[in-house]
Amino acid sequence: MVAAGLTFSARLLRLLRRVSIAYFHDLLVSLCFIYNHLIPRTTHLFSSSTGPTADLTSIHIWTPLLHRRSKPSVVLIHGFGGDAKWQWRTQVGTLSRSFNLYIPDLIFFGNSRSDSTNRSVHFQAECIAQAMKQLGVKRYNVVGISYGGFVAYRMGSDVATEEVEKVVLLTSGVGVSEERIRELVQREGRDVRDILCPKNPEDLRLLVRRSMYRPPVWMPDFYLRDFIKAKYMDHRKERIELLEELLKNGAGVSPLPVLSQETLLLWGDHDQVFPVDFGHDLHRHLGKNSSLEIIKDAGHALQLEQPCQVNCRIQHFLLPPPHIK
Repeated sequence: MVAAGLTFSARLLRLLRRVSIAYFHDLLVSLCFIYNHLIPRTTHLFSSSTGPTADLTSIHIWTPLLHRRSKPSVVLIHGFGGDAKWQWRTQVGTLSRSFNLYIPDLIFFGNSRSDSTNRSVHFQAECIAQAMKQLGVKRYNVVGISYGGFVAYRMGSDVATEEVEKVVLLTSGVGVSEERIRELVQREGRDVRDILCPKNPEDLRLLVRRSMYRPPVWMPDFYLRDFIKAKYMDHRKERIELLEELLKNGAGVSPLPVLSQETLLLWGDHDQVFPVDFGHDLHRHLGKNSSLEIIKDAGHALQLEQPCQVNCRIQHFLLPPPHIK
């Protein structure tokens, strides 16, 4: 019996190596979005120039099947480690019941593309704001994690100030000084581009371990290779350029403005990418119009490790208080 079991396991592993598990996992996540009444759409944006030289930008965005006026609208902006579906898959089931969710892929992630050579955070923010305008959504809240938090901050500060009602930033190093950024990069002891844009299983394994307080125990090479092929090989050059721009210029505005919107900061207590003291610094910068909440037993990917806590705090912050009779 033991020998038969081992033989079956060996055959199963050989079969898994031939099949794209990442593709089927991606399909399941898509079905989860669809089950929660979200549909994929693509909006096409043009630069201010006209004619054949105009830059074309396409934003892929998951939108509600039916926009309900009775619900607040929320834009979920993902970080550097993946696309919209993979990073927000644990939020859609809960949050779609309370909000009209709009979940875009940032430029050069997922299915969003651009002919532009602009790699700034400001450009990402402008593209999301234009996409929301084309969709006819006049007022909305923004929730951004990590790199997506930089984009959300720019939307609230100057790109879509009138449209953005409230801001939620998850573990985002907005406002971190160049010196602190250099310290973080040097601490890794290797090129951070290889970690955030992995080309081999060991790089991706390191990224997962840096991002999670309790990373998965079983991360076989064949699955990681498949995931890299599916998620990291397309537009790798452009993503590296985005990363270099981020490391050089951060949010792209100095001094960092104070947001006029009420802002919630969520941080994992074991964050190894942007440590908790970064959250305290940002909280002090934003002042009394902001609040900082630390989530226990979570790292940088707190929305995946502690989804119930993250979802509950987002709902409590963004939803109007219950009517008191």
